[in-house]
Amino acid sequence: MERLATMAKPRIVVGDELRIFTDGLVRVLGGEYEVIGAPDGVQPLMALVSRIRPELVIKGLSANTPHGLGILRELRLASRETRILIVTQWEDPSIAAEAFRCGASAYVLQRCAPSELLDAVRAALAHKWYVTPRLASDAIQSLLTPTPAGNHPPTLTPRQRAVVKQLADGKSMKEVADALEMTARTVAFHKYRIMRRLNIRSTAELVRFAVKTGIV
Repeated sequence: MERLATMAKPRIVVGDELRIFTDGLVRVLGGEYEVIGAPDGVQPLMALVSRIRPELVIKGLSANTPHGLGILRELRLASRETRILIVTQWEDPSIAAEAFRCGASAYVLQRCAPSELLDAVRAALAHKWYVTPRLASDAIQSLLTPTPAGNHPPTLTPRQRAVVKQLADGKSMKEVADALEMTARTVAFHKYRIMRRLNIRSTAELVRFAVKTGIV
């Protein structure tokens, strides 16, 4: 029995947002590992991880990046011994650095080669850190850069911070307007005024700003 337990394959849970890649992940990883597809939804994922305590969770980061980063902390609480590998489209060293701060062990891009994914999986399972070479030096620099002491940037008013938080959470301008009881036109006014003040040119940069400054 002890020999059989020793020979058991390490279990890897694949987050439901990566389901489109699950078949490919099974082909790449199935020889060495037991790959398990996660159920839909955050709470079912947490329940699964808490129950089976997999060696690794492969997690995606969608456009709603701050929400995804928050889930990393929940995963760590669900199973402290489980490692987390991020597979994402976000080629941003500051987001990679924040993912590591939230509990990730490895960070690779969706367009990485299968060999790189295998390297990341093996590193994470060996309790080592892995970041895609495309971002490595910048991500390390971001990790070494102290985060602001306060939770909110001093240059924004409370109303502006509320708008940034809602937008960074992935909500549309209409959804932000409904949540904050203002018109969509007023939300747009706040958004573009903030972007001008901070010299931010895109919504993606606004999300990165929100992550780096602790608004979300």
